[in-house]
Amino acid sequence: MSKGIVSVLRFTSLRLRLVVVFALVALTAAVSASGIAYWLNREAVLKRTQDGALNGFRQEMQNRAATLPPRPTQDELRRTAEQMASGTAGYSVLLVGERDAGKPIVGASNPDEFTLADVPSSLRTAVRTKRAVTDANMFPYHLFWQRTQRGSTPYLVGGTKIDGGGPTGYMFKSLAAEKADLNSLSWSLGIATGLAVIGSVLLAQVAATTVLRPVHRLGEAARQLGEGKLDTRLRVSGTDELADLSRTFNSAAASLQKRVADMSAREEASRRFVADMSHELRTPLTALTAVTEVLEDEQDSLDPMIAPAVALVVSETRRLNDLVENLMEVTRFDAGTARLVLDDVDIADQITACIDARAWLDAVDLDAERGIVSRLDPRRLDVILANLIGNALKHGGSPVRVSVRTELSERVAGDVGTDEEPETDSGDDTWEDAPEDSPEDSRAGEDLVIAVRDHGPGIPEEVLPHVFDRFYKASASRPRSDGSGLGLSIAMENALIHGGSITASNSTDADGRVDGAVFVLRLPRDASGIARELRTRGSRGGVEES
Repeated sequence: MSKGIVSVLRFTSLRLRLVVVFALVALTAAVSASGIAYWLNREAVLKRTQDGALNGFRQEMQNRAATLPPRPTQDELRRTAEQMASGTAGYSVLLVGERDAGKPIVGASNPDEFTLADVPSSLRTAVRTKRAVTDANMFPYHLFWQRTQRGSTPYLVGGTKIDGGGPTGYMFKSLAAEKADLNSLSWSLGIATGLAVIGSVLLAQVAATTVLRPVHRLGEAARQLGEGKLDTRLRVSGTDELADLSRTFNSAAASLQKRVADMSAREEASRRFVADMSHELRTPLTALTAVTEVLEDEQDSLDPMIAPAVALVVSETRRLNDLVENLMEVTRFDAGTARLVLDDVDIADQITACIDARAWLDAVDLDAERGIVSRLDPRRLDVILANLIGNALKHGGSPVRVSVRTELSERVAGDVGTDEEPETDSGDDTWEDAPEDSPEDSRAGEDLVIAVRDHGPGIPEEVLPHVFDRFYKASASRPRSDGSGLGLSIAMENALIHGGSITASNSTDADGRVDGAVFVLRLPRDASGIARELRTRGSRGGVEES
């Protein structure tokens, strides 16, 4: 399959197309020129030969055949035919006379070579036909000729009749020598055509190299530009179209580099502003939180007119505190400083602790076996679970069901059932320095899958692609809500830093009706190998082992 793809790519390459086009143009031109040259030479050779033979035959008919008596004998016809054929013209002669009316006699110079049967009937009819003498036609009989073939040898047959009742003469000349000359000419033209095609292919290779070298450099520069090397530039030489294209590329690359630099600077300034603002807000928020805690403790003893306002202050302060914490977490992800603190975690215990800490035990059903241990960051896993379960409780409907299972990772599952030996990656530190029979071996190549399902109205189809977007809220008419629009986004970032993912979809009942939303968290059971991945991506974050 791969060889076929490579051959197709080579066949459709620009170099091959240039060579084929040059070869076709050269072949067409050479064949046309050779065909025209062959046709012209053929007509010239045949015309020269037949004109010489026919003129000589006409002269012999006038000088010898015209001197015969009106009723010649067969011997006289034969001797005259031999005399006419004895010249340098190289043709045979046949004379036809009449001994009596309606009794023709034939005299041939060489009966073994040329007989009356070799003369086409159409030529004999034309020669014997008498025409009226006019100002435009001074003779009743004319000289006619025709090319014929005996076997593989071409011949010229000509004939005429002596005016005034003389004999009718026919000549028969072989054109074998002319055919041999024309065959030699055709071979010469064929060789010339082949040399022209070969020369055009070589010329096409040179032209393709000259044209494609700048194109290759342009493609390589575009690839480097796509890889993020924005300082890539082309060397410009000449004043042709390719030089103009190189200048345009350099101009576009410089403009792109400037825009990316400006955007990076603005993005960095924006992140710095959010981070600084979040840090600056933490100090007054700490004081506000302390005050709200005191007010909340004294809320029962406050004036009923003031209690609602105090409750609102407490609620909004907590909401603001959560928003600031979320913003700080987002800035850490954007800056690449988020870190994993790995530990062996019993997933069932971790989910139970998350639910218990938030007083959700009565609203959540847990389907998880004890003893499923994964090497993850427990704090970040808690953040993911809290956001997914809290979102299900807030926007879905009870009961919320959390189920846990393990599966082969997609990479390992793709190797199952193949005939080839799986390749080992000596640089993968997911299992680096692990003992041969260590517990990590049982987790290698496995994924932890946690599904959170509610029984609410589900997620609208137009909202599904945006549920993990920052600050996205399904209802634009309710911009103020309990959430900040960052929870699911932070959950996704925490999953990604583990090398995992989160997907959202709707579940349906037997009748095809939507009966809730399902969020599926997929994480590697051992996230140790993420360290090398983070370093490869150039992240400033990392992994800490505990």
